Amino acid sequence: MDISFDYYKIFYYVAKYRSLTLAANALLCNQPNITRTIKKLESALGCTLFVRSSRGVRLTPEGEILYSHVKAAVEQIAFAEAKLNGARALQSGIVSLGTTEVALHTFLLPVLKEYREQFPGIRLNISNYTTLQAAAALKSSLVDLAVVTVPDGERITGFRSRELKKVQEVAVCGPYFSGLASRRVPLCELSEYPLISLGSQTKTYEMYSRWFSRNGLSFSPVIEAATADQILPMVRNNLGIGFVPEKPERGGEGSGAADGGEGPDGDGRGGGGGGRKSVKILQKPPDVWYNNLIPGNPPLEK
Repeated sequence: MDISFDYYKIFYYVAKYRSLTLAANALLCNQPNITRTIKKLESALGCTLFVRSSRGVRLTPEGEILYSHVKAAVEQIAFAEAKLNGARALQSGIVSLGTTEVALHTFLLPVLKEYREQFPGIRLNISNYTTLQAAAALKSSLVDLAVVTVPDGERITGFRSRELKKVQEVAVCGPYFSGLASRRVPLCELSEYPLISLGSQTKTYEMYSRWFSRNGLSFSPVIEAATADQILPMVRNNLGIGFVPEKPERGGEGSGAADGGEGPDGDGRGGGGGGRKSVKILQKPPDVWYNNLIPGNPPLEK
């Protein structure tokens, strides 16, 4: 039996919408052609597929059987076409990405390497932001998506998001303060040393400020760095003690744990050495095509 796929496609749309008129609108053709095609298909199959009425059409038992199989076939073909179109779309173009430095160094660099190998025709435009700046840039459509760090458990409203990994921060010091690196340091003692932090308008500053406050202390850094990459050079030059992601590429500075009191993430584990953050991807719904940047591509939470 040699029946054109177009006949089955038209049958699918009529069955889907239960209407010849709606099917014609969806297929951008006129209703008489739809009616003729259905009659030809019924003649070729030797059975009636629809019962017609003033309210539209409904499937006969034979039509229900056919529809259950045709539906799967048509939708699988449409899915395959969409995947091919998506692959072609990723052969050229630009992806604009906003990211924090911590997210870049702790997660994103190897992902970008893999992405470039898979899609060499895509240009990447990467902008350095704080978390709040990245969210604002995404909201204003200055970037396509953002990969940021936020205090563990915190969400940024107005975006779809997915947690990518957790990052533990530790206190680090230069040679001048190296005696601190060999023991657990009470938070009240640590607060008496010169501290280096990101600026007061960042989520990191807000996280540490809350942590110190919950333990009855004031968080008063002597230096506020504009970017996370500025903290380690200042630490190495003995300007103070900073908090950085655990196991960064360090050269000579020591690390230790800040002891005493509830940790920054509120888990009551006695400090834990620093704050725990989450690296998250942010998107504005309903944009999805550039989500190929992240391996696995599970659904994002709304």
